[in-house]
Amino acid sequence: MSIEIANESGIDVEDETIVDVARFALDRMEVSPLAELSIVLVTLDVMEDLHERWMDLPGATDVMAFPMDEYNVRRPDAPESSPALLGDIVLCPAFAKDQAKQAGHALLDELHLLTVHGVLHLLGYDHAEPEEEREMFGLQQRILVDYGDAIADARRRNAQRSADERLLGIVGLDEPRGSTES
Repeated sequence: MSIEIANESGIDVEDETIVDVARFALDRMEVSPLAELSIVLVTLDVMEDLHERWMDLPGATDVMAFPMDEYNVRRPDAPESSPALLGDIVLCPAFAKDQAKQAGHALLDELHLLTVHGVLHLLGYDHAEPEEEREMFGLQQRILVDYGDAIADARRRNAQRSADERLLGIVGLDEPRGSTES
């Protein structure tokens, strides 16, 4: 899966975790590994221009999604899938910063939420109607919780691996097998 990210916002964020959460969401939604996605972080002025031009709404917003190809859910027994250019997700960290503060979490958590939100929009989910909103926001929340659990699990495994390596070093078993001393 190819995910490109460009931070043109002037705000320093951990780009790699935004890519990670996008990849996690796409995997969770069983999107073809041949799919391509672009994520761009922009300034308030750029987002305001996009929001007005494409949505005919005044002011900036937090996230916009621009689908390229109609995503086609394929049966497992269908012929091999072809690459799909899913589209672009545009995030505005300056706008998201205020939302994060109001929600009581970090900017990066808000950007992760908005990234998953954008991925779901690219896959055809919407929240115009109450039933659609429940479905999309429920799915968004499950993906974010599962992502958080996966990150916590990876950190636990890494901490255990480090502890195991320290212990092996203490007891002298950290040398590669088959090595001999002369």
